[in-house]
Amino acid sequence: MFRSGAFVAQHVSPADDDQVQPNGVDLTLGAVYEQVEPGHIGRSGKTVGDRRAVDPDAAADVPTYRLGPGGYLAEYAERVRIPEGHVGFVLPRSSLMRNSAMLHTAVWDAGYEGRGEGLLEVHHELAIERGARFAQFVLAAADHEGTYGGDYQGERL
Repeated sequence: MFRSGAFVAQHVSPADDDQVQPNGVDLTLGAVYEQVEPGHIGRSGKTVGDRRAVDPDAAADVPTYRLGPGGYLAEYAERVRIPEGHVGFVLPRSSLMRNSAMLHTAVWDAGYEGRGEGLLEVHHELAIERGARFAQFVLAAADHEGTYGGDYQGERL
């Protein structure tokens, strides 16, 4: 069962009232990166390829990323914490899809805490402001054995 937005908001910081939705909390864009070196996923380990920060348009009133078609890593501005007995998911807001863009993410296990990221796939030029709501974080009740203790625990805290 998915939890209410009010419950989810207790596990996101900062989260203002405008971000709280009936079934989740909107996440905002913190930064955008491009991967510039290959990564590797093996049977006994992984390497994340080097990346570079995409510079926002300095002439804009609000820092705005002007993205051409391609894949980008979008960093969420908010810190999330997945409580015991739950699993977290991040989904794109419909305005991304309506602008020919998609956000892909992984499952967030119970016990994870950090400022995560997702793969922002852009199919047509897109301007997106830093701080814009572009994703929604939801929590579902879930059985689990143990809690997350992987490499990404505490990322960007």
